[in-house]
Amino acid sequence: MVRIPDDVRSVLESGRLAHLVTLNADGSPQVTIVWVGLEGDEIVAGHLGMFHKLKNVQRDSRVALSIELDTLNPIGLTEYLVVNGRARVQEGGGAELLQRLAYVYISPGVKFPPMDKPPSGYVLRITPERFGGVGSWANPIG
Repeated sequence: MVRIPDDVRSVLESGRLAHLVTLNADGSPQVTIVWVGLEGDEIVAGHLGMFHKLKNVQRDSRVALSIELDTLNPIGLTEYLVVNGRARVQEGGGAELLQRLAYVYISPGVKFPPMDKPPSGYVLRITPERFGGVGSWANPIG
């Protein structure tokens, strides 16, 4: 496991949408947008159902995340974070995690999921292996 540096933590906790890439059975990429948070040095995302992305992870744990920022590096490139890692699916806890993340992604005090007694769902837990992209977490350019 790679320790998550403070600058990467800041991006992961910023409320920016993350593009999650998993691998389909035929090896093709499957991309979806997820809310992400942190628990220790794991990146977490909550899900109410056993969606395609979770089935992909159960078969092949390799994943990638990308998050675009609204900042520019010194030579004018838009900064973005890429995380490559391995993921696992934890049964239960998805609804609670989604509620916690909704305070970041929607607003404090919001009820999410917006239903009484949501299913317990799943938590996707990503263990980072490396960081890239354009930003202080990558090799500087210029």
